[in-house]
Amino acid sequence: MSDLSNVRVNGARLWDSLMEMAKIGGTPKGGCKRLTLTDVDKQGRELFRTWCEAAGCTVTVDEMGNMFARRAGEDDSLPPVILGSHLDTQPTGGKFDGVLGVLGALEVVRSLNDLKIKTRYPIEVANWTNEEGSRYAPAMVSSGVFAGVYTKEFAYSRVDQEGKSLGDELARIGFKGDEPVGGRPVHAYFELHIEQGPILEAEGYDVGIVTHGQGQRWYEIRLTGFESHAGSTPMPRRKDALLGAARIVELVNKIGLSKAPLGVSTVGMLNPYPYSRNVIPGEVFMTVDFRHPIDATLSEMDAALKAGVVDITRAMGITYDLTQVFYYEPVPFDPACVEAVRRGAERFGYSHRDIVSGAGHDACYMARITPTSMIFTPCVDGVSHNESEDIKQEWSTAGANVLMHAALEKAEIAS
Repeated sequence: MSDLSNVRVNGARLWDSLMEMAKIGGTPKGGCKRLTLTDVDKQGRELFRTWCEAAGCTVTVDEMGNMFARRAGEDDSLPPVILGSHLDTQPTGGKFDGVLGVLGALEVVRSLNDLKIKTRYPIEVANWTNEEGSRYAPAMVSSGVFAGVYTKEFAYSRVDQEGKSLGDELARIGFKGDEPVGGRPVHAYFELHIEQGPILEAEGYDVGIVTHGQGQRWYEIRLTGFESHAGSTPMPRRKDALLGAARIVELVNKIGLSKAPLGVSTVGMLNPYPYSRNVIPGEVFMTVDFRHPIDATLSEMDAALKAGVVDITRAMGITYDLTQVFYYEPVPFDPACVEAVRRGAERFGYSHRDIVSGAGHDACYMARITPTSMIFTPCVDGVSHNESEDIKQEWSTAGANVLMHAALEKAEIAS
């Protein structure tokens, strides 16, 4: 099939599927709360399974609960081209983060069926467990097990705030599958996702060609001062752990600004103790998040944080414990897969630009074991991880069209 101009997804069907899935865990403010391995996650998974089987796919579930809906290839012994993302959301999440990548991939399969296009390589649609990391840390743990970054035992042992383990909850909702996790060849991996940032919409682009995933370093810091009476302790004699934390927040912000525009830095959690209005805080727990697509620069940010914390705590007479709890190197995506995405955008005349992913994605782990790239669609005002997250129907259609053509380039249309 040399003329591919009419090979397009059914954008209206994709949009209807997105809206139908959004009802599961829908929130009063128009978002979604579908935390991983909850009863509502189970409902979303079951609906996804039903849709995949109706599209003629064989659905398997591995021991991490990762779901794979397989559309057979003409030579089904070949390794699959996997397309996918995740169905779980943040506690106050939106309708599109992750879900667009799963249902966009399903729409590729549905449209190939409609068009009676067969591929030489099989195509699988993946739903990865616990991408968000909002209930179980770390994020992307199941694609991490698939890629050999984490052990299955480590993942099973993760607990939520109620002390419920990931392994137990997988079994409880009936998605602790029998298939081994990973350890099998994958021909290529593509992930469609909303940008989760403002660049594409602000600059008027239809599609983002994702060339890299940012590296990340996460830290936990515990500061120890001395709690005492807020009224009777003179200012010069205080050892205020919260004041130390405030100075570290300012330090973190300066480090991020010093590495702009690609560098970003965030203090996302800050918990003082004993949390009383008339007690000087004696302890503070806080987190730091650094991201940059160049590993050497990320290391510079790391060094600046550690040196700055030493200076701040020493000057205040307080002590600290600083631990790096998560790190992965910047991820360069496969040049051939990136170009397949670019050709897909150009085939439809979509305006596009290269872009670096500021967020972590399952694609970042898949890139360790197979040629990988991503496609971004704009999102309104760059808002994500928020119930007001929104995209336009034409954006989702464009992204899925590009996904289909990138996938066809790798899966090869059967003659």
